[in-house]
Amino acid sequence: MAFITKTLLNNILRRFIHQDFHEAVSSMTITDAFLFLMVHSVDKLGIWHRLPVILGLIYLAVRRHLHQQYNLINVGKTPSGVRFSPGDYPYRTADGSYNDPFNEGAGSQGSFFGRNIMPVHQTDKLMKPDPMVVATKLLTRTQYKDTDKQFNMIAASWIQFMIHDWIDHMENTNQKVELIAPKEVANKCPLSSFKFYPTREFPTGFYDIKSGAKNIRTPWWDGSVIYGSNKERLQKVRTFTDGKLKISEDGLLQQDEDGIPISGDIRNSWAGVSTLQALFIKEHNAVCDTLKKEYPDLNDEELYRYARLVTSAVIAKIHTIDWTVELLKTDMLLAGMRANWYGLLGKKFKDTFGHVGGSSLGGLVGLRKPVNHAVPYSLTEEFTSVYRLHQLLPDSIHLRNINVAPGPNKSPPLLEEVPMPESIGHKGENTLSQIGFTRQFVSMGHQACGALELWNYPSWLRDLVAQDVDGKDRPDHVDLAALEIYRDRERKVARYNQFRRALLLIPISKWEDLTEDKNAIEVLKDVYGDDVEELDLMVGLMAEKKIKGFAISETAFIVFLLMATRRLEADRFFTSDFNEETYTKKGFEWVNTTESLKDVLDRHYPEIPKKWINSTSAFSVWDSPPNAPNPIPLYLRFPTS
Repeated sequence: MAFITKTLLNNILRRFIHQDFHEAVSSMTITDAFLFLMVHSVDKLGIWHRLPVILGLIYLAVRRHLHQQYNLINVGKTPSGVRFSPGDYPYRTADGSYNDPFNEGAGSQGSFFGRNIMPVHQTDKLMKPDPMVVATKLLTRTQYKDTDKQFNMIAASWIQFMIHDWIDHMENTNQKVELIAPKEVANKCPLSSFKFYPTREFPTGFYDIKSGAKNIRTPWWDGSVIYGSNKERLQKVRTFTDGKLKISEDGLLQQDEDGIPISGDIRNSWAGVSTLQALFIKEHNAVCDTLKKEYPDLNDEELYRYARLVTSAVIAKIHTIDWTVELLKTDMLLAGMRANWYGLLGKKFKDTFGHVGGSSLGGLVGLRKPVNHAVPYSLTEEFTSVYRLHQLLPDSIHLRNINVAPGPNKSPPLLEEVPMPESIGHKGENTLSQIGFTRQFVSMGHQACGALELWNYPSWLRDLVAQDVDGKDRPDHVDLAALEIYRDRERKVARYNQFRRALLLIPISKWEDLTEDKNAIEVLKDVYGDDVEELDLMVGLMAEKKIKGFAISETAFIVFLLMATRRLEADRFFTSDFNEETYTKKGFEWVNTTESLKDVLDRHYPEIPKKWINSTSAFSVWDSPPNAPNPIPLYLRFPTS
């Protein structure tokens, strides 16, 4: 009877659902099929982002539920009947293990990347169309486009800071792949050819997905960008005195005898990431000082462990309710991201009464137990792909004069422009040491970052010195734009249209569905012909018309909607172990009273926000006006046209 009922309902639902989703709906429960019909109906009208805040939150909650059910795919075997006592590991381990009580290896260094979409094999399409043609005709910067006042260079550095915390693929260093520029674009390519290591594939021992790639960083939000992803790296960054980490007297990263910076992750870095690493090393050390004063009996190891918990939580909180709110600058996402951390009842209620209710009322942070939706925690190949955001980087850093009084809106005068190649790798560390932390940070704060659009990929990244995991330069330069196109294909990430289908988003049927830019349509046809199914994911993400207030595309946002939640709800140190007992009373208070990057700056460089920041957030351009007060309660607001 149930089968007949479901068949009848599916037949009815199919009349109202895009034909590309008939198969997906047939595999859903009856409840989920109706929920999908609801969001799909809104999608067909293209209005979800124009809904009143409360209705928009309902739409996003329903869509997130569907993705949690159908877009979390495990790669590799899951241990059965294996568990440990979280009480034996009341701290974050060096390699990310022992976080999930039912799977000690989940999220550890060397674990598999998961999937949001089943792998799409492209062995016969790795070079179709040629990655260097795609990079040259559709990605390479022709004229710098920025994000105006919305997003600054600290914000651009921040997401790279986070990527260095979360994801990096293990390579097969026993062989090399070479890409050679085709004649039609050879004279426009900085490199006529380049070699690189392919991604290393491992057998999964799993019948559904037979091979996968492994993550050499820890995908938990555990601060591994400053602590490292294994014991060996952790040994290098610790002082072994009072729990502290190494930092130079000038407030920048220390360097070893080879001139390589000392921090948790140092591969393929630049001055913007280094300044954030240095800032949060200072934050860690300040936590150690506070805890030692409050609890004088704590030894070095205990101080380090508590300070790591606190500092990692501060980073996660800033990303959730400060950085992301500027990336997706709408009232709906302001409400949504604060609800992720505090719940719909809000901060004042949670501070007073603690976590009440489930994830909706009380937020993801402080849940009674971690939630992984029956899929061991990992970050995914698709997550990696949508965070290819190198267009954020400019061609030069606009260095400001901080030795004079600020001008209008606390804006310092321009001193000089430092070309970006001077700020990357080893050269970048030397440049930064001459500039100093304060001037670098103030300069980045007052400079808008690049826009995520076609023809805005930095040309200087097409002739880049890549590095090994130990921060040493490799002999082969790479064309990063072409390499990123190749990587998505190599790692079996679906191309743009199939990517949207698998995320229950309406696919495009013609180029005009993607963009109204006639020049873009002409070049897309030149590169891909009339076959929209061949469109590479990254190109589609850059070509897609943006939602008002969004710095990223809607397609990328949907992956973010799923995975940003997962990073919090699957982690016991943000759920069952987010409490005074695990963090200490003082450490827990430190996290709960830190709301923004401004707060961290104010602790360590109080003159910076006081003298140089006019904006509400440290991630928007600093001379922009503060957010205007709005007397309308957040949940009752309507989007502006």
